[in-house]
Amino acid sequence: MIIKSVNLETVCGVTSTLPDNTLPEIAFAGKSNVGKSSLINGLMNRKSYARISAQPGKTQTINYYNINEELYYVDLPGYGYAKVTASVKEKWGDMIENYLHTSKQLKLVFLLIDIRHKPSKNDVMMYDWIVHNGYQPTIIATKSDKLKRSQLPKHLKEIRQELQLDKDIPIFPFSALSKQGREEIWDYIETFL
Repeated sequence: MIIKSVNLETVCGVTSTLPDNTLPEIAFAGKSNVGKSSLINGLMNRKSYARISAQPGKTQTINYYNINEELYYVDLPGYGYAKVTASVKEKWGDMIENYLHTSKQLKLVFLLIDIRHKPSKNDVMMYDWIVHNGYQPTIIATKSDKLKRSQLPKHLKEIRQELQLDKDIPIFPFSALSKQGREEIWDYIETFL
């Protein structure tokens, strides 16, 4: 996919009404420090369009990035971040659930998992919750550059087992540094458009 234009078109907070878009939407969910902004920037071919922060938990809104006037990347609030109150976490959960229930254009949900670690309890809960809401999330295993190439298969197998994934559900290793996995993820997205 050649990225010609990127526009942060809509930002929705807790009290916002979600937009009634006519273009397909691709959503990205993941833990607060999993590298979601880095992935989205990598897919958009931009250095720092989606805000990257040294402090996890910065994405507290649902952000709609219009790509080429053809589709939206939808950045969902990160979960599992310890330094916010339970009531704030609950509001983020309500926002995500509302989005999953009301978007008429959602075609694909990516769930990001840090490849270096076994999926956390929060990761498993989020996976099950997305499935419960009627979507089959596709997994992106971020930070793949932090492992040796020979370690990747073992870690990918661990993710598959922990989330009890069917064999036909793809897992895409991704590196924000080398951009490994970017082309494969783009190709996969295009099959849903």
